[in-house]
Amino acid sequence: MRYVFSNLGQGLRRNLSMHLAVILTLFVSLTLVGAGALLNRQAEKTSDQLGSELEITAYLCRDSDPNQSCQGEVTGAEKKRIIQAVEDNPEVASYRLESQETAFEKVKELYGPEEADRFEGPNAILTAEDLPESIWITLENPAEFEGITSAIVGLDGVAKLVDQRETAGKIINTMEAMQRAALGIALLLVISALLLVANTIRLAAFARRREIGIMRLVGASTLYIALPFLLEALVTAAISVVLAGGALAGFQYFGIEQRFSGYLEFIPWVGWDDYLVALGVVAVLGPILTLLPTLALTRKYIKV
Repeated sequence: MRYVFSNLGQGLRRNLSMHLAVILTLFVSLTLVGAGALLNRQAEKTSDQLGSELEITAYLCRDSDPNQSCQGEVTGAEKKRIIQAVEDNPEVASYRLESQETAFEKVKELYGPEEADRFEGPNAILTAEDLPESIWITLENPAEFEGITSAIVGLDGVAKLVDQRETAGKIINTMEAMQRAALGIALLLVISALLLVANTIRLAAFARRREIGIMRLVGASTLYIALPFLLEALVTAAISVVLAGGALAGFQYFGIEQRFSGYLEFIPWVGWDDYLVALGVVAVLGPILTLLPTLALTRKYIKV
């Protein structure tokens, strides 16, 4: 092992500029991959809260509903007729019911745990009874909605119909476009990193060609000869993952928590648990991008 670590140090010093290029390229690409994972989770959270561009929402009547079409809380028979109209409509792909309690939990999530006490006690600013039940309807085709709209509007028990495509469609589409752009750029950088790894291995093997030849003559195994190269790749990957994780943590704290969440409070933003998921993706992808090409290429370049 003394030989292995001695060669590791020599290899890192001998090809320092090339290793720095690999680290910087991997750092940027892994950061973009992590950002893509965060944006994917953000789009899912936004869809859960606001609905997607394929959804419309029917809000049902409740007690003391300000809508003049409501004569009181929706009855079981009225709710059954509304659901039957939804199920019978060919424009509907699926639907889900959202209770008052679920809607209340969504509102509390938007305010955050630090504001939880405002929803408790006799002076609570809002209760579950203040929110309506709703039916979230997913369309087969976002361009075909007149049939389900006309079938629901005017039914007893329906307070109003909201088209979520106008509310959420632009936001979610923007996030998905940003995600695709981040992953597309990351793919190009990953290819660049793989080429840099290949060049690093080639140069390192060329610099140690006489030493490798002697080791071959004395019967050293391929794994033993390749081990310093693999450790170099692992060190490079570890540094890149740490840098990418730090960049994502900075984006999570300074970007999302300190800025975006204050501007758009009606959207549930990704939290540190989502950051850990993105960090896990980066931590797995980093070593794969360096170790796999190293394993493949060392078999070629160390045959002296």
